[in-house]
Amino acid sequence: MNRTASEIRRQFIDFFVQRCGHTFVPSSPVVPHDDPTLMFTNAGMNQFKPLFLGTADPSSEFGRMKRAANSQKCIRAGGKHNDLDDVGKDTYHHTFFEMLGNWSFGDYFKKEAIGWAWELLTKVWGIDASRLHATYFQGDAAEGLEPDTEARDLWIAVPGMDKSRVHPGNKKDNFWEMGDTGPCGPCSEIHIDLTPDKSGGKLVNAGDARVMEIWNLVFIQFKRGGSGKLTPLPAKHVDTGMGFERVTSVLQGKKSNYDTDVFTPIFAAIQKVTGAGDYRGTLPGKAAPDKQQLLDISYRVIADHVRCLTFALTDGATPSNEGRGYVLRRILRRAFRYGWQYLGMHKPFICEIVPAVVETMGEAFPELRGNPNHVAEVIRDEEESFGRTLERGIALFEEAATFAKTHHHGRIKGEDAFKLHDTYGFPIDLTQIMAEEKAMTVDVAEYERLMEQAREKARGSAGGAVDILPGGPLPDWAATDDAPKHAGQAIDAVLAGWVHDGRFANSGRVPEGAHVGLFFGQTAFYAEQGGQVGDAGEIEGPGGVFVVEDTKRRGDSVVHVGRVLHGHLNAGEKVRLKVGEQRVPTMQNHTLTHVLNWALREVLGDHVQQKGSLVDPDKTRFDYSHQAPLSEDEVKRIEALVNEQIHADLAVNAKEVPQKDALKINGLRAVFGEKYPDVVRVVSIGPTIDELLGDPGNPMWRKYSIEFCGGTHLKRTGEGRRFRVIEESAVAKGIRRVVGVTDERAERAEELATQLTSKIDAMQKLEGAVLVEQFGAVSTAIDSEPLPVLEKSRLRQALASLQERVRSEQKQQAKAGTADVVARADQLLAKAERLGLHAVIVGGLGSATVDQMRSALDSLRTRAGSAAVFLAAENDGKVVLLAGMTPDLVQKGLKAGDLIKEVAPVVGGRGGGKPDIAQGGGTDAAKIPEALEQAARLLRGKLGA
Repeated sequence: MNRTASEIRRQFIDFFVQRCGHTFVPSSPVVPHDDPTLMFTNAGMNQFKPLFLGTADPSSEFGRMKRAANSQKCIRAGGKHNDLDDVGKDTYHHTFFEMLGNWSFGDYFKKEAIGWAWELLTKVWGIDASRLHATYFQGDAAEGLEPDTEARDLWIAVPGMDKSRVHPGNKKDNFWEMGDTGPCGPCSEIHIDLTPDKSGGKLVNAGDARVMEIWNLVFIQFKRGGSGKLTPLPAKHVDTGMGFERVTSVLQGKKSNYDTDVFTPIFAAIQKVTGAGDYRGTLPGKAAPDKQQLLDISYRVIADHVRCLTFALTDGATPSNEGRGYVLRRILRRAFRYGWQYLGMHKPFICEIVPAVVETMGEAFPELRGNPNHVAEVIRDEEESFGRTLERGIALFEEAATFAKTHHHGRIKGEDAFKLHDTYGFPIDLTQIMAEEKAMTVDVAEYERLMEQAREKARGSAGGAVDILPGGPLPDWAATDDAPKHAGQAIDAVLAGWVHDGRFANSGRVPEGAHVGLFFGQTAFYAEQGGQVGDAGEIEGPGGVFVVEDTKRRGDSVVHVGRVLHGHLNAGEKVRLKVGEQRVPTMQNHTLTHVLNWALREVLGDHVQQKGSLVDPDKTRFDYSHQAPLSEDEVKRIEALVNEQIHADLAVNAKEVPQKDALKINGLRAVFGEKYPDVVRVVSIGPTIDELLGDPGNPMWRKYSIEFCGGTHLKRTGEGRRFRVIEESAVAKGIRRVVGVTDERAERAEELATQLTSKIDAMQKLEGAVLVEQFGAVSTAIDSEPLPVLEKSRLRQALASLQERVRSEQKQQAKAGTADVVARADQLLAKAERLGLHAVIVGGLGSATVDQMRSALDSLRTRAGSAAVFLAAENDGKVVLLAGMTPDLVQKGLKAGDLIKEVAPVVGGRGGGKPDIAQGGGTDAAKIPEALEQAARLLRGKLGA
């Protein structure tokens, strides 16, 4: 019986639910938000830990559960369980996988677990019993543990199991422990012998893929105490785990997990999105991998990684620079690099494969269908970000590799690996993979030394200080009074000194043409803190001007980072500090961020807590706790409340007060988890601080925004002029993000929405190519321009009304395009070069689609008799190449795939395929004539011979 993967999953669950009386428990999230000890859910038992540990509420339905079964989503990438480095190199390692499992919580034990496992494998799934081997724990004298003869005897007694296929195993392979302390016990593994003659008994637990484990039955009967001593548990449990992808490959008769229908739909999507050559399942050897091996590795890596990313992001993870977020970022960048270098994808593409994962897995895991567009957008953003530095990073790697070959015995310097990480975002494992592809290594020890050095520097720079500062304390003369930042945007001060190249100086002339940090006794510049960006501006001295690019804080000092623009500045000179004009829009955004925070609570409820913010001259970005997206009505109400406060022109009051007094104010908001000093600055929009302190418990204060804040603000809300929400999205599970704009940017967003509305109205009268072109332009503008979210929604609805007309016009254009391609093909056939009985047909087909090119190729081969055909076209800046041979020429040794491989590099690409038809692509459309010329020359040489 040829079972699909979905049927195999369903049969496992049905067997234990219907036949064995288990409860089906849906998979827990792959991101364990409620278990800080885990980076990712890495085993099926994770969600049942309270039952194993005896901490579950016995009166709850969960606490009363005795038997359970499911397919658990798992990720093993990072931490103790990490399969990331092996993915792509073999046929069975994955970062994301499913774990089929059945559990007993103080109910049945070894006899039932072994009997049911055997029944499912041999009776339900029909696996040849003579190919199955079982292992049992052989005991451990050092631990005082006896052999698990009970499990051994149960296996020997199973009908169809010969005792020669029951093997003892050591503690490493056959004793399971949850951790250093806690529940543990012997386990019994079921292995399948895939050798042709069933001679693999000696390969059990030998790490040979020909005899592999398919199911692990863990019998939890001991508890390890803090002293390491093992004591019997009062209740015995069963925890089993079977790799879904692995057992599917066995039941479908495949040699590789990647050949099953778990992965083939995703491989098809990869090929469709990238235009890559066919997957052939090759594996790398000890030498540097060849082109086909690199292509096949790319397929496996991308398919695995897009599954991992789709599930992790769906369950609330988000890429970042630390913890599980950094693991996901490494996974994404690893996949993107393979696509860039070996599939020719120099733009986001992983995001386009997400729908295939949802389609393949959505029935078993319906949560995938919740918001796949958000998942794709997060991935797209990450791809775009890495794509901006990847090309330069690859160039640096190639330089480092060339140097390593000639000077370092093929070992890439740790300094180069660190630069790739620090400057271009290359995780070290990515650099190691690229080195392996060239049969080279990386000086990881030197890389780690430099990383630790950087970490030390970062720790010494806590509080936002810039990287030009050395570790350790700053000189006394570097201390800064920055109170004037709240009073105005210009101040006179004496240049106390500077830091340059890690060294401090308070005499002489400021270095010219270099990145320098200046210090003053007092300043009006705001140093980056609390989500507000640092100020930029100018410092004018008697003999020169210094441009401040950013302002940072280190302890009691403010560092003005920038360069001498012209002339010179000297220590001890009196200079003029002038904050740049961008301070005003930053203050507008900051003050209205406070109002936005208040409005969110008014509309959504008091559960709203600030989770992060970014205030700069362009926007306010505000993250907050809430489970659902904002509805249109909620956005309207939030915008209305903010704009009402603007129109009310409320006073913005600020004052430093004792924290203990401030905390008594009814309605005061602070960032959860943030540590505040004993004296805090309170910013109130509306009431004065004295009014608040005079009657701190007054419930009316909840009608106003009152927060702890050290940032710069407007004097009155009316100076903000206008507020609009231009983006609303999810950041992580339970955390939403709102992006807003103020003043001129809000007005421009509204004006643009009005312009697009007019364009859509005008499009009602258009037809033909003009309609299609305008539709595309307006659609792109709606997706990419900073429009108010309410208008964006309305514009999309209005545009949708034209969708059918546009599709009809596109079909007409496609027909016209097909007719044009047919005409071009007729011309190529008429001009075909004849070499004896064979025709050589080489030419361009303009901007033909791949389908049109294939139709033309089939037509030319049919009509030409004996023919070798090579066609090229350009679509959206990408080159498509297609080659085909008639059967007689294939028999003569001409292969379309070989021709594509030889010609595709001319247009900066690659490709391949079968002997009779092959496809390639590239990025350099200007080289199409050269590619056609080379193809013709190669065909003449082969046919002329």
